[in-house]
Amino acid sequence: MTTATAQRGQDRRIRSHSTLTAGKLPRGTAWMVLAGAWVFSGAFFVLLAIAGATPTFNIVGAIFFGTILFDIVLYAVSRIVEGGRRAKDRLVTSLVSTAFIIALLPLISLIWTVLVGGMARFDVAFFTESMRNVIGDGGGALHAIVGTLLITLMATLISVPIGLLTSIYLVEYGRGMLARSITFLVDVMTGIPSIVAGLFTFALFSLILGPAVRNGFMGAIALSVLMIPVVVRSSEEILRLVPNELREASYALGVPKWLTILRIVLPTSLAGIVTGIMLAIARVIGETAPLLLVTGFTFSMNYNLFSDRMMTLPVFVYTQYVQAAGVSAQGSIDRAWTAALTLILIVMALNLVGRAIAKIFAPKRGF
Repeated sequence: MTTATAQRGQDRRIRSHSTLTAGKLPRGTAWMVLAGAWVFSGAFFVLLAIAGATPTFNIVGAIFFGTILFDIVLYAVSRIVEGGRRAKDRLVTSLVSTAFIIALLPLISLIWTVLVGGMARFDVAFFTESMRNVIGDGGGALHAIVGTLLITLMATLISVPIGLLTSIYLVEYGRGMLARSITFLVDVMTGIPSIVAGLFTFALFSLILGPAVRNGFMGAIALSVLMIPVVVRSSEEILRLVPNELREASYALGVPKWLTILRIVLPTSLAGIVTGIMLAIARVIGETAPLLLVTGFTFSMNYNLFSDRMMTLPVFVYTQYVQAAGVSAQGSIDRAWTAALTLILIVMALNLVGRAIAKIFAPKRGF
């Protein structure tokens, strides 16, 4: 066993030496150089943080300068071993990878900052308590989490049927001036500011119920105004991708159009429709301005969408940040960061659930 292992190790060294002498870097060299550059850059920024030159460890700076160092080192090593022509090819490839990594840096910075700030109050009390009768430290965001889920669920129940039926009409039935008008209005609604949706909802319910009314259902209506055009546009594009041959085959068998849409078109495009719905939910779940206007804020639990004010996570983050100048400023800041982290985790969980649903109910291929 030992002799065979030693022989395999010697064979690998011979192949590696042959690769180098043949003017070609071993496979995986670029990944090793990238990892080494990141480690070196990370160690440098750790030393800067220890020396007090930076307040904390700068992960974005470490990744950025490590990636730049990777480009330089890989080009130099490739030029020495493989020659100038191959080195230029590797440099261009590494620059493309660098552009991709730089594009991800804002996302990395956001996740890192929220994690660092949000872990301070990521405890059981935060998810099991409200802010009722809490002054200073302590308390939690259970009332805001419940309010966010209820309002978003109601907005989804309103928006998905309207948006999906509108997209079906535009793709399968819509012709002429009416279809073009609907498409134009949907495009206009896609770009309206969120505060306009809140003002519209506030004005509508003020005429019906009076200006002093605030409740969760008003927030769901405001979010549905923002959500419907996203569902329409995403579903419309997905439905247009369904091959016409499937529709024609169904019609040839004598299946009526409505049943073809129900049994052929929708199941075929289900994965894309679910993805579009998840994008629409992610678009509205973090809105603050319309909810602050029409649902208000409260420190107590409220499970009734049609009665009294209701707290949501975005409004909770805003109110805690505003209160940071008062008693126990650090406690308010910690609650705000943890609420932001919770909101990100909810969006991530919704996307995972949507992908699972799309994978389960998508039409199976093969035999």
